[in-house]
Amino acid sequence: MTDSHSHNDGTTHFGFKTVAEDEKVSLVRGVFDSVASKYDLMNDLMSAGVHRLWKSAFLDMLRPRPDQTLLDVGGGTGDIAFGWRKRGGGPVTVCDINREMLSVGRDRAVDRNLVGGLTWVCGNAEDLPIPDRSVDRYTIAFCLRNVTHWDKAIAEAYRVLRPGGRFMCLEFSRVIVPGLREAYDAYSFNVLPKVGGMVTGNAEAYQYLVESIRKFPPQEEMAAMVEAAGFSRVEVRNLSAGIAAIHSGWRI
Repeated sequence: MTDSHSHNDGTTHFGFKTVAEDEKVSLVRGVFDSVASKYDLMNDLMSAGVHRLWKSAFLDMLRPRPDQTLLDVGGGTGDIAFGWRKRGGGPVTVCDINREMLSVGRDRAVDRNLVGGLTWVCGNAEDLPIPDRSVDRYTIAFCLRNVTHWDKAIAEAYRVLRPGGRFMCLEFSRVIVPGLREAYDAYSFNVLPKVGGMVTGNAEAYQYLVESIRKFPPQEEMAAMVEAAGFSRVEVRNLSAGIAAIHSGWRI
């Protein structure tokens, strides 16, 4: 199965625009550099505050244990890592391509007195600076759609997980209730960039984020990609009628 959003001519998409593959990383970095300090506020706007409930449901499914290690990819601001540690999970490595986001996360860890058991690493989801079969749990929340090659990122998750390890992805997905889909689209395209622009001074960042959600594959395509990477017992759980979804798979 090929990665559905990379083109053969060396281009990919950045929101609805077509860009050179090697340009996408820096464009995405620019978006997150510009919103790093207001990232939580941005998620509140994008999800009407519901992302906090989604992350809580995600952590419930993850069932943190003290004897397990977690690699959280694209988790620069620390939400999943902090939740994992608070719920009794073992050591966490947070890996993010964006140094601005990592510094926000480190500051937040200090503010929350959660410094122990956390390691912050700058790295790319498609080429993780993590040894083979070295972690028990791999999470990626609201990050995979910003990666250039989704299949490469999922293959990397498989590589770094120990046998018996679990992959979990939380991402915006495809609304499954027809009337709600249109309302959500209208809100996303008409309201969000304006409000986001007023709050953060960067309407373009929100425009990109809204477009990137629409470019991300629907639930069944994403599940097929997780299976193609070698994962077993792949399942999808829709949240808020599919506005977001949790994808899970096990490395047997």
